[in-house]
Amino acid sequence: MGFITFLIIGGIAGWLAGNFMKGAGFGLIGNIVVGIVGAMVGGFVFGLLGISAGGFIGSIVTATVGAALLLYIVGLVKK
Repeated sequence: MGFITFLIIGGIAGWLAGNFMKGAGFGLIGNIVVGIVGAMVGGFVFGLLGISAGGFIGSIVTATVGAALLLYIVGLVKK
């Protein structure tokens, strides 16, 4: 996967997760970072569950789930 595609997926996933988590977004750059880290978290979690998501849409779903999980954990730590 190309670096630009990786950033696009990270940005989309971070933005979606920020919207799902009631405005917990961090701006464009922050959302990209959250999306990229979320992609790693989502890939790890999906791997543990034995779920494999392929393609562009699958990558976005995996990254979004991971980013939402990451935002949830950050929200718990902030409290």
